[in-house]
Amino acid sequence: MKKKTLFLSGSALFVGLVLAAKSMVFTVPVGPEFIELSKVASNDSLTYQSGCSQFKTSDPIDRNGQLNVLVWNIYKQQKDDWEAALNTLTASSDLVLLQEASLTPELKQFVVDKSYSAELVRAFDVFDTSAGVLTLAKASAEKVCAHTAIEPWLRLPKSALLSEYPLSNGETLIVVNIHAINFTLGTEDYKNQIEALSTEVKSHDGPVIIAGDFNSWSEDRLTTLQQEVKQLDLKEVVFTPDDRMRFITGLPLDHIFYRGLETKEAHSIKSNASDHNPLQVSFTLKTQ
Repeated sequence: MKKKTLFLSGSALFVGLVLAAKSMVFTVPVGPEFIELSKVASNDSLTYQSGCSQFKTSDPIDRNGQLNVLVWNIYKQQKDDWEAALNTLTASSDLVLLQEASLTPELKQFVVDKSYSAELVRAFDVFDTSAGVLTLAKASAEKVCAHTAIEPWLRLPKSALLSEYPLSNGETLIVVNIHAINFTLGTEDYKNQIEALSTEVKSHDGPVIIAGDFNSWSEDRLTTLQQEVKQLDLKEVVFTPDDRMRFITGLPLDHIFYRGLETKEAHSIKSNASDHNPLQVSFTLKTQ
């Protein structure tokens, strides 16, 4: 009995120490919020906004009916050559969807130097540095909504950002940048996160892009994801070559789904600048 009591006390102490360490390292916002980086100088203080925000109408995000998109889990910029790779990959990109972006001074300076309109969902802060999904565009969004979903095990949020952009054909494009929940026993929390985003997309008549790191590492998760995108009448981009990062199950984690657009070309690129390989696709608009 004494040994059991000592074991339980030790376990409780260990859990307490882990939670205390987590509270010192991580800061989690009370609700979904994003950081607006548009037209911010590198030495300016950051602007935090909760939920959804509307912005003034901007120029079309496409270039003469063409829209080049980059999707990449950037692994919190932990690899030394991330910046050189990002510079190369974004050279012809109109829209850039990054997951696991850490808002370090170097990444913030990159956004400023490239004159991007940009929003980062503040999933959590690590030692006062915000991390989450980051959407960059050459044109400003008309509307932005931050979404977060708590990881059941780790108790840290995964993030998603819904943005709306005007197109040159008069339509409005909805873009969802998502980093999906990872560590769960079943698919309920995973499904709930995707459904929460799907609700806002269902009533939209124009083009849609939903892309990111879906953590679709099991057949159950992939089936759940496919069922959700089928309800939204979305197609999946097919990559040639397909060098997407795959889990030990052989299933890819990163996807791009779309509707109301046409694919011109799409490929994934082998890269040592992250633990994921970047995806690039060139869309063309449908003539109204």
